[in-house]
Amino acid sequence: MAQYVYRFGGGVSDGGAGDRNLLGGKGANLAEMAGIGLPVPPGFTITTEMCTRYYDEGETFPDSVRVEVAAGIAHIEGVTGKRFGDAADPLLVSVRSGARVSMPGMMDTVLNLGLNDETVVGLAAKAGDERFAWDSYRRFIQMYSDVVLGLDHGAFEEALEIAKEDRGYTLDTEMSADDWKGLVAEYKAVVEREWNKPFPQDVHDQLWGATAAVFGSWHSERARVYRRLNHISGDWGTAVNVQAMVFGNMGDTSATGVAFTRDPSTGDNAHYGEFLINAQGEDVVAGIRTPQYLTRAARETAGAKAASMEEAMPETFAELAKVFRLLEDHYRDMQDIEFTVERGKLWMLQTRTGKRTAKAALKIAVDMASEGLIAEEEAVARVDPAALDQLLHPTLDPDAQRDVLTKGLPASPGAASGAAVFDSDTAERRANDGEAVILVRIETSPEDIHGMHAARGILTARGGMTSHAAVVARGMGRPCVSGAGMLSIDMKARVMRIGSREIAEGETVTIDGATGEVMAGAVPTVQPELAGDFGTLMVWADKVRRLRIRANAETPADCRTARDFGAEGVGLCRTEHMFFDAARITAVRQMILAADEKGRRAALDKLLPEQRADFTEIFEVMAGLPVTIRLLDPPLHEFLPHEEDEFAEVAAAAGVDVETLKRRAAELHEFNPMLGHRGCRLGVTYPEIYEMQARAIFEAACDVAAKSGAAVVPEVMIPLVATKRELELMKAVVDKAAEAVFAEKDRRLDYLVGTMIELPRAALKAGEIADAAAFFSFGTNDLTQTTLGVSRDDAGRFLTTYVDKGIYATDPFVSIDVEGVGELIEIAATRGRATRPGIKLGICGEHGGDPASIRFCEGLGLDYVSASPYRVPIARLAAAQAALKK
Repeated sequence: MAQYVYRFGGGVSDGGAGDRNLLGGKGANLAEMAGIGLPVPPGFTITTEMCTRYYDEGETFPDSVRVEVAAGIAHIEGVTGKRFGDAADPLLVSVRSGARVSMPGMMDTVLNLGLNDETVVGLAAKAGDERFAWDSYRRFIQMYSDVVLGLDHGAFEEALEIAKEDRGYTLDTEMSADDWKGLVAEYKAVVEREWNKPFPQDVHDQLWGATAAVFGSWHSERARVYRRLNHISGDWGTAVNVQAMVFGNMGDTSATGVAFTRDPSTGDNAHYGEFLINAQGEDVVAGIRTPQYLTRAARETAGAKAASMEEAMPETFAELAKVFRLLEDHYRDMQDIEFTVERGKLWMLQTRTGKRTAKAALKIAVDMASEGLIAEEEAVARVDPAALDQLLHPTLDPDAQRDVLTKGLPASPGAASGAAVFDSDTAERRANDGEAVILVRIETSPEDIHGMHAARGILTARGGMTSHAAVVARGMGRPCVSGAGMLSIDMKARVMRIGSREIAEGETVTIDGATGEVMAGAVPTVQPELAGDFGTLMVWADKVRRLRIRANAETPADCRTARDFGAEGVGLCRTEHMFFDAARITAVRQMILAADEKGRRAALDKLLPEQRADFTEIFEVMAGLPVTIRLLDPPLHEFLPHEEDEFAEVAAAAGVDVETLKRRAAELHEFNPMLGHRGCRLGVTYPEIYEMQARAIFEAACDVAAKSGAAVVPEVMIPLVATKRELELMKAVVDKAAEAVFAEKDRRLDYLVGTMIELPRAALKAGEIADAAAFFSFGTNDLTQTTLGVSRDDAGRFLTTYVDKGIYATDPFVSIDVEGVGELIEIAATRGRATRPGIKLGICGEHGGDPASIRFCEGLGLDYVSASPYRVPIARLAAAQAALKK
């Protein structure tokens, strides 16, 4: 019979770190901590397999699992000496989620479970603190009503605020035991009014209700959004962890906190975290109270007055510091820890691999390798390639003028400007319209996940460095400023106020996640400098990488950026972008409007020197490296006007009458241009276009080679080939142009002619096409469109639903559809190699910067991937990791 409940604590550990898929990350780490002797409150984990079974069997719990849970409760009772539901000495438990990968704040938690009208009296007597007991009871009612009963937590918050206002209180800590008793009565009345039943008093009913709610939160909207954004499978399910409560709100010798073994923002090897005296853990992570610093140094740096944990609880802090070292040595990675101090005794509630910024990830990986804690190869494997994106974008110009409104906590580094918006729905809507937005909230909650993802940055009035906003923003790579205490938001007027300043929704603000500054207006930015830890890790990555990394670039500036980022050539230079240049569009239109070949050649003669100049600059920048140039690909109608008010101006510039221009535009109009008269079909119809481009390429290559003496390696790519004959015809045009230029320049260069495989027929007939092709470059953007029969421009309307419903595991335009598109690539590679051993193979679609797609390419043994310039470092690291995995 399957085991669904695993115990931990009190000298027992049924599982361990290797059981993450079964016990979830939290349950596996609790078991592991208990196994290595750390002080862990006893408990048990209900497995992820039970979550799956729960839904498969109609959201019910089988009797066998109820028996196992009863045994788990008995285990906790045996260790603590308390009894669940006992009126004299009650056992209270927490019920928490725990997926196999961390999903901070996305699923539900219930604390203080086991309290009712009788056990609260026993808790008060046993603790010797009536106020603490009734405070715990009101917390439990509010949390259980929200999480399990689905009631609006705002009603409870309102009752608390009214109670404090009536008594002239500012803080929750001013409430007395009698005050909390009165509030509990009000809370119970809210439940009976809104739920139409009394608040549950049976502790076992409470436990099963909370367990079902935690399982249910796996399918909450916020969890679904988080999984989709982070490519987490919806089939995994979550575990449920039931654990004896320990209390950080039992007076001034008690506390709760969140700590990291290293700084998650910078990666510095320093104790980092926050704590609150006389508080429960949710007070820290929810951002309800602004916490105190963990260390004296952090407090002094921030200029804070409240004592740090190191100063207020020196003995407990020293014990915590030893735990830091033990956990890092054991897990060999930076850890994110939750702890509670109950009347001077330290308890470890959780450890997990800590989320960190890209900068911190680099530093921690490099430092740990330098410390001998991990090998260089493991350091390479540790850093998420996609996270490097955080390092590759601008930061605020330090010399720029700044209209600083206030300063909060630097919760997630980076900087961003955008329109201030005050709710997540507005943020998502305006971002979808192409507007840069900054999400401004009093505090964020898991329901804000979609708005946080849509925003360029996040600003909150409350919360600390480990609040929900901070943790999620760091994971997303969004800059975040939290705890900006002077900030208030008037939702009715849709304005934010900071002191005497008022910013209306839609006005531009700038945040600096490195300093915590909040500024009015936009502030200029500067490019990042990539050296130090970044450079070290890239050197280590390049040692193990097999795949070559090229860039998709068609301007000298793009090429320089790509080369600075370590690109080993250009994998796709799109020549049509050059045709759209304002200085040459008239000649392009004259060529399109010409009545015959003679007229077209006259216009092309005007374009030749412009094209040659383009290629000359690119060859100069990329000297010594291969440059793959795709000949003209889009349909000709794209170069003609489409709006009525443009025709007269364009006709005059092109030297034709308006009616001729309109007639030609109508002739060229296509119902489905993606599958129409484009790519090599243009070259077959108008070979003089490709002839001009080929001549420009070889003239530029010969000139640069003569001038610099450097090797110039042109690779001419014929687009949209479906048949061998198309490629043969176009290759003949290119070869003829090359021979003519070589004769004129009295110089020969090596060059390649190949094709872009972007049609299913080309993939299937790759064996034949390879007869004429020196290389295949897989255009995965169009190959995905033509294979799936899906327009990338229109797919956004339904692809999210397809991913949510499991039709596609991920967006096929982001990560290669391995089963469909991937199989065509494999077929083409196999058949191409059979015909031409050693044929050069690569991909140049946007998938070239996607780590999962790069792993696929490594598995096929392709020669290179080509990505946009800013994704070149991502591709380098992903290729190294793919090689290590292989």
